[in-house]
Amino acid sequence: MKKHILVALFALGVPAVACADPIIGLWKTEPDRKNLISHIQISACGDKFCGKVESAYDSSGKKVQTPNVGKQLFWDVTSEGSGKYGGGEFWIPMIDVDVAPQMTLSGNTLTVRGCEHVVCGHQTWTRLEK
Repeated sequence: MKKHILVALFALGVPAVACADPIIGLWKTEPDRKNLISHIQISACGDKFCGKVESAYDSSGKKVQTPNVGKQLFWDVTSEGSGKYGGGEFWIPMIDVDVAPQMTLSGNTLTVRGCEHVVCGHQTWTRLEK
């Protein structure tokens, strides 16, 4: 059965490695400067990875609508092996800049880092679902 699924994925042009990659899933961010928490859906986008803001919540856990919900947060990220991801671009909504992302996966946590010239920032995201 697994062999048939892999054959079908290759026929559709979807790399099997990307489909099974542990970074794929729903992730919860740390609170931002406005004290909002976002849920980010990371998906395979061809042979790379992209992330989209699925939802946002205030400090009490109440779902809120922000202009960023539904927007692409990062794209063209690739696996570099050993739980490291990079390349592509990462949009930082709070300051409206694109940076080169660096991500490190360790179990159910994902450390996300981006730098704009010499200014860098990072967050640790927690897995909500695979």
